[in-house]
Amino acid sequence: MSKNTATYWNTLSAGNAHKWESIEGSDGMLEQLTVAMDSITGDYTRLTRFKAGADTKLFGGKSHAYPEEIYIISGRLYDVAFDQWLEAGHFASRPPGEIHGPFICEQDCLVLEVSFPSQSVSAT
Repeated sequence: MSKNTATYWNTLSAGNAHKWESIEGSDGMLEQLTVAMDSITGDYTRLTRFKAGADTKLFGGKSHAYPEEIYIISGRLYDVAFDQWLEAGHFASRPPGEIHGPFICEQDCLVLEVSFPSQSVSAT
């Protein structure tokens, strides 16, 4: 089996705080935790935590050659590309190449991301 598995564990408990990694260039305002990874396909499931006041304009808008799905678990996040506030319960299934962000966060926000690099499409 190429995809890692894990028994139940609380990703948000203080005892697991050391597993989160700060996203480079975010001054500690963004953290991520990869909770599942397929070592063969590269497909992964990740949590991203935006701290209150986070602003990713320095990163600019992003797009990927592969599809991804996101779900807002808690908090609120503004997507500049879509001119839309995303709140808990918002879901998106992004096709390859769709631009999203930069993001602005006024309050802490937790996002679940499922990405499928195995389904990458080449640029034409």
